[in-house]
Amino acid sequence: MLKLTKTTFLTANHERFRLLPLSQLAATVDTQETSLKSQTHTQKPLESHPSLQIDPKYFVSVLLNCKNIFQIKQAHAQIVANGLLTNLFVSNKLLYIYVQHKAIDEAHAFFGGMREKDPVSWSVMVGGFAKDGDFVNCFRTFKELTRCSVQPDNYTLPFVLRVCRDRMDLLMGSLVHGVVLKSGLSWDHFVCAALVDMYAKCRVIDDARKLFDDMHKKDLVTWTVMIDGYAECGNPNESLVLFDWMREEGIVPDKITMVTVVNACSKLGAMHKARFVHDYICSMKFSLTVILGTAMIDMYAKCGSVDFAREIFDGMREKNVISWSVMIAAYGYHGQGKKALDLFPMMLNCGIMPNRITFVSLLYACSHAGLVDEGFELFNIMWDKYGVKPDVKHCTCMVDLLGRAGRLDEALKLIENMTVEKDEGLWSAFLAACRIHKHVELAEWAAKSLLELQPQNPGHYVLLSNIYANAGMWEDMAKVRNLMTKRNLKKIPGWTWIEVDNKIHQFSVGDKSHPLSKEIYGLLKSLIEKLELAGYVPDTNFVLHDVDEEVKVGMLYTHSEKLAITFGLIATPEGTPIRITKNLRVVRDSNRFHHFIEGACSCGDYW
Repeated sequence: MLKLTKTTFLTANHERFRLLPLSQLAATVDTQETSLKSQTHTQKPLESHPSLQIDPKYFVSVLLNCKNIFQIKQAHAQIVANGLLTNLFVSNKLLYIYVQHKAIDEAHAFFGGMREKDPVSWSVMVGGFAKDGDFVNCFRTFKELTRCSVQPDNYTLPFVLRVCRDRMDLLMGSLVHGVVLKSGLSWDHFVCAALVDMYAKCRVIDDARKLFDDMHKKDLVTWTVMIDGYAECGNPNESLVLFDWMREEGIVPDKITMVTVVNACSKLGAMHKARFVHDYICSMKFSLTVILGTAMIDMYAKCGSVDFAREIFDGMREKNVISWSVMIAAYGYHGQGKKALDLFPMMLNCGIMPNRITFVSLLYACSHAGLVDEGFELFNIMWDKYGVKPDVKHCTCMVDLLGRAGRLDEALKLIENMTVEKDEGLWSAFLAACRIHKHVELAEWAAKSLLELQPQNPGHYVLLSNIYANAGMWEDMAKVRNLMTKRNLKKIPGWTWIEVDNKIHQFSVGDKSHPLSKEIYGLLKSLIEKLELAGYVPDTNFVLHDVDEEVKVGMLYTHSEKLAITFGLIATPEGTPIRITKNLRVVRDSNRFHHFIEGACSCGDYW
């Protein structure tokens, strides 16, 4: 143990005490590093003398200048030798330095031996565990703090709330909120911002919004959290409303905020909003970084324009593997599998190696375009050639690809031979394939596995009902519907949105609430008559009612997408592209785009 001696800290005449410069002390620590190991450690600490009291601030300065754990321990030894561990200011700083250098075990051991602890001590230890990702000890220390009747401060509470956020532990977050109220810190800006963040990430968006609205001061981080929270909770329109409000309040967004706004546009799927956000980014002269540029590629792809997405992609000076993967996925969304596959060798030529996300995007593109052979080749080389081990998402893409191609036996074999855990996405893909090819027995097997995983998801019951309805098995369909009723499950209503003149119009099945409802139904009737004269016969196989054919046809003719398209024909000039968005899956995937030109669909009726 290094101990202070007179020769270390006193001037030559020993009459007046003089502190050495910090740089000289640090150099002394470094040069003694080797010699200390061979010393017998018989030196005595500095003798107690009224004129030789060392200022604790000196040791704090020493600690702050430590560059590694060895120097910290040497400074720790000096503090012990000179009896300054009883000084809480010094002890807290030593604890803090251990935490800052990620020496969490040393910090914990030192914390446990502290005779006296104040709120700062507890805060440093709680924060240290949180930063280290040791959530168990973080919570344990926080609980011990409350049991010791220590008043938590606006440093400790945000750390604990962030842990609740990262773990999406709403129960613990609510308990911590109770501590906040008891501590009288509910109006503290940092604590309140952490509460908003926690509730938003736990998807309790109403509670987050109430806290947000009650805040006297809202900084950019808090606005960004709320914008992102609404987007993640399925209300991207409110995200954009908040963005407008934020700018009206004079808060200037940064690139991180703009990424959240771009992501909200992606989820909303409104092209005019995407163009507005793009123009705003340009007006603010934000550089197209990898993160922002990649988000904009995804935004345009999900707003229906893969061409605009490609323009952003080509304009990026720097691209990483995620940028390439998102562009590949964008082509997949739009059924352009060949273009998606063409990007893969281009990426490799740029020296960027694929990862698991890249192969998910590639296989996804293959499944949407029916490229079975190409999909098999990619699936086989991803591990052998690139060292990417297939996970459940890759297997799901392959099951979907094989299933849609009618190769259910091969899809089944792949499922049975999987070594990774099967999830609801995989079973949904297989169930959808069974529906397409009317294989009731396999569909029942898949549905059983799916309902074991997600018994509260009404969509699975509806899909199985579809299959029974198509097979004319009305009693079985009724049993599924009764099971939904017993479990208090309701079918999610289908909605379709259309954007006209920078405004979103929403329709549901049989909807007559729109101001132009009379005109819409009048034109729809005229269009149906023309279609029937041209030989169109509606497919009523999946109408979930054992009723007359005429009634089934009537149900199909008032679907929400038909109403939205008809409104688009009324409200837009001839030749204008009509973009509609559905909240439910057309078949299995809500992110699949269908482009209709001259009566033909871009998917070639594959989807």
